[in-house]
Amino acid sequence: MRSIWKGVISFGLVSIPVKLYSATEERDVAFHQVRRSDGSRIRYKRVAAADGDEVPYSEIAKGYELPDGETVVLTDEDFANLPLSTSRAIDVLEFVPLDQVDPIYFAKSYYLEPDKTGAKPYVLLRDALESSGRVALVKIALRQREQLATLRVRDGVFVLETMLWPDEVRAPDFGFLDEEIKVRPQELAMASSLIETLAGDFDPTRFTDEYRAALTEMIDAKIAGREIVTAPAAEAAEPAGDLMAALRASIEAARAGRPGGGAPADEAAADEAEPAEPAQANRRASRARADQPDEESPAEGAEADAVTTSPAGKAKPGGKKSPPKSAPAKIAPKTAANGAKAPAKTTAKAPVRRSA
Repeated sequence: MRSIWKGVISFGLVSIPVKLYSATEERDVAFHQVRRSDGSRIRYKRVAAADGDEVPYSEIAKGYELPDGETVVLTDEDFANLPLSTSRAIDVLEFVPLDQVDPIYFAKSYYLEPDKTGAKPYVLLRDALESSGRVALVKIALRQREQLATLRVRDGVFVLETMLWPDEVRAPDFGFLDEEIKVRPQELAMASSLIETLAGDFDPTRFTDEYRAALTEMIDAKIAGREIVTAPAAEAAEPAGDLMAALRASIEAARAGRPGGGAPADEAAADEAEPAEPAQANRRASRARADQPDEESPAEGAEADAVTTSPAGKAKPGGKKSPPKSAPAKIAPKTAANGAKAPAKTTAKAPVRRSA
């Protein structure tokens, strides 16, 4: 990595020399604008609107346009005279709890590496800050712009998170916020059950950029001269007319896609959220009178609301088999010259049991 800024962390009377590095990078596939016929690069020239003459970079200045159309020209000398007290310093203003800082304020992340002479005070401040459970609210000037930032510890290194100013965060001004929208307790309980079904620990390594992978594979196929096969478009889901039915279907789909199925607490919440249908209530009452709450007939097992799957994806007794997930789009090789399709697999029929 290459440092993009050098300065000091000003902490009381202590100054810690540091170097600033970008902590993140974009992994998008880069493209150039080219002429379609031969792939020739498209170049842009800086030209003046008044006469169309090309303007060298050394003669370009910044201009602020007034409401009447006139322009105020600002040069590098004008910007150099502006007061930036934190031009080469990261001034610690105060230490605040991290949960009090709304993530909407965060803009970009940077790593801070100590200079050789500042390693000891760097480690001292790092350990003290980490044990405090707080983050340092600082002020820094980057690219001739003064910014608020937070200083926290990640993997033994200071991370500087630049922030937006409060007047740069827009207020949500939407019409539905003024409407009185009522949510039934049954709907809220079902939505909470769905959240619990999909609950888990955050692990970013489980997620990948599938679009970028498919784009890279397509480019590799063009380089190799292979034929590109476009995957059929997925069918658009129809809007759900019943909110409760949509929530119940979402819970069942979430349970079906997870090994071990949903928790019993989710089923209890679903039972309490919606009154049982008359047919289901009669069956439960008859089972209670027979004192056999765990036994169900085959028909009742097929109509059970709970859907569970085994880790292998097969339906467990009393559950429903989960629908197969659609395979990700891949670039298929060229088919045979005669265009014949591969023979379909045949499914063996189960043997018929004979009564003794």
